[in-house]
Amino acid sequence: MGRSGREDVHVANVKGSRDSSSGVQSLQRAFELLEHLADTGGEASLSELAASSGLPMPTIHRLIRTLVALGYVRQNLNRRYALGARLIRLGENASLQFGTWARPLLSELVDAVGETANLAVLERDEVVYVAQVPSRHSMRMFTEVGRRLLPHGTGVGKAMLAQLPPEEARALLGRTGMPAYTEHTHTEVNPFLTHLADIAEQGYALDESEQELGVRCIAVSVDGAPTPAAVSVSGPEGRLTKEAVSRIAPVVQRIATALSEQLATHDLTA
Repeated sequence: MGRSGREDVHVANVKGSRDSSSGVQSLQRAFELLEHLADTGGEASLSELAASSGLPMPTIHRLIRTLVALGYVRQNLNRRYALGARLIRLGENASLQFGTWARPLLSELVDAVGETANLAVLERDEVVYVAQVPSRHSMRMFTEVGRRLLPHGTGVGKAMLAQLPPEEARALLGRTGMPAYTEHTHTEVNPFLTHLADIAEQGYALDESEQELGVRCIAVSVDGAPTPAAVSVSGPEGRLTKEAVSRIAPVVQRIATALSEQLATHDLTA
């Protein structure tokens, strides 16, 4: 091949490399925009996305148009952009796979304490239960996998909220409200934020009949999860007594730590 032919090949290779690099960069930027939308609570204007991402407005326009066309972003009537419905299936499937992967440790937790073990994540301001291993007692707690609840009224939700900066927790509670599930549910923001600070210091959260009367839950957040997550045990107050909490809470903490370590080992952290 002559010199001209070699130069043509070299130019083509450089152009192909640039196209590939540009495609990877666009993909990275598109995911970053989705993350920025999630960080704003799921809705933002183009100027807000430009400010938070640092990307040029023409680039944001191009990426948002593509994401809207694919269904991963939608434009609201107020001309602000929000996360699209097509992300729901991806997120739910990923959460359920996380639950399947964690089941051996949940089984270990049930063997150790004798009560039902749960794993939940925080999705779109709601607690979603993604895995459960029931206890062997005839009277046990059943939380349906896939069930969604507001976080302020659950042990797992409180454990996750306690790990957020107070301003983020306050903003989330402002979006969801704090309806009462029982007469024991926390319904006032400021006292609840103080309660979350106590949970963070204590290292675990308790649900004291706040979601369902007669049920107690011990929950611990899972550090390093790609989305806020928590593991818990739940059971009737008659078995899961206040005296039992001091014995069981360290076991739940140990399992939460083991989950965190496995996430790090398998490079599944955020």
